[in-house]
Amino acid sequence: MNHKPVEGFSKLTKQGKIDWLVNEYLEGNEEYQNILKQYWNENAELQKLHEEFSENTISNFYMPYGIAPNFLIDGKLFALPMAVEESSVVAAASKAAKFWIDKGGFKTTIINNEKLGHTHFIFNVESHKLLHFFNFNLKKKLLSATEDITANMRKRGGGILDIKLVDKTAEMPNYYQLKASFDTVDSMGANFINSCLEQFGKTMKQEIAVSEDFTQEEKNSLQIVMNILSNFTPDCLVRAEVSCKIEDLKDDSGISNEEFAAKFKQAVTIAEIEPFRATTHNKGIMNGVDAVVIATGNDFRATEACAHAYAARDGQYRSLTHCTIDNGIFRFWIDLPISVGVVGGLTNLHPLVKFSLALLGKPSAQELMSILAVSGLAQNFGAIRSLVTTGIQKGHMKMHLLNILNQMGATEEEKQHFVTYFKDKTVSHHEVISEFNRLRAQ
Repeated sequence: MNHKPVEGFSKLTKQGKIDWLVNEYLEGNEEYQNILKQYWNENAELQKLHEEFSENTISNFYMPYGIAPNFLIDGKLFALPMAVEESSVVAAASKAAKFWIDKGGFKTTIINNEKLGHTHFIFNVESHKLLHFFNFNLKKKLLSATEDITANMRKRGGGILDIKLVDKTAEMPNYYQLKASFDTVDSMGANFINSCLEQFGKTMKQEIAVSEDFTQEEKNSLQIVMNILSNFTPDCLVRAEVSCKIEDLKDDSGISNEEFAAKFKQAVTIAEIEPFRATTHNKGIMNGVDAVVIATGNDFRATEACAHAYAARDGQYRSLTHCTIDNGIFRFWIDLPISVGVVGGLTNLHPLVKFSLALLGKPSAQELMSILAVSGLAQNFGAIRSLVTTGIQKGHMKMHLLNILNQMGATEEEKQHFVTYFKDKTVSHHEVISEFNRLRAQ
């Protein structure tokens, strides 16, 4: 396939972009034109709104938007919105919520709410000299220079919490950081943080240029490499937990409460010490977290990156959840670092995001942190519960059954037959095909 590069693609109309793609890559097949257009919203104004969320937009990509009800969180009952395409995620979360609703539900604690950003710079100077300059001159100037940027955030109760000079010269020659912590209240705060950091870089350059503390050679060595927030926010942390007496830990799989609790704890411990298991274990947690993150218009890539960095913070990748059994009490919890917002971004624009936040009672950013941690904990509880009892495939494949049947073009009557057929069997792809062929051959 010898395709030609295109000039000015972003300047083409939406139809122009589609025509070029179909003709250049898809042999002019009109079917592909129709696929793209059938996902356009009939409301032209709403369609335009969606197109302006990103660049070079030619259609909308749909994901299922489901509801996981019966979440008792800190004494309040919630129905969680979940945007996710993976079979069994919503079902597993709902089942876990129902399991814990009569055992006190989920309890949460906001441990901290700090977000971080850095000005990364190179400066060929003795570190004690730079530290003295920072403590007695630069820090005050950085705070003063950003007063206009932080004014509105300070009115809402947030702003810059602290600025520190970090010496990283042992790891890279002449490398230092200005490490700043922020409280962005109900916004995720990326633009606010980055604006402050960019001003830090400018102010530092100006102050060093006129300072008598440094030689001209030292001044000439200063390079501001970049000013950028960090998506690793270990001090923006929420804990969610569940607990009950082992005698109340009833499971319908046929094993005793004591055996269930012991096997469950063993499974979590394995994820705490074995990175191969921890990776899949934490992926399941993020199934629950990301689904609500997406539904509320937040950045799931940022939440993923932060969670996985936190899971490896001691040098080995480990489980985000933990479990104890003490004095007959089963306790299961997660400490989740997560930075989200309920104002700014898509929250005031995307109609379904507005619906999600209204459904959750228009939570603050901290309340949303709690909800997200609970969603991840519930998802993990459901997965481990299946793994140590019936096995993961029984529930997962039942949810996947409709996908298989849709691929095979099954009728509604045939789908109902398969639901009944697999009522007391574990679904397998091979068994579905065999039974489907048998049914069609009749």
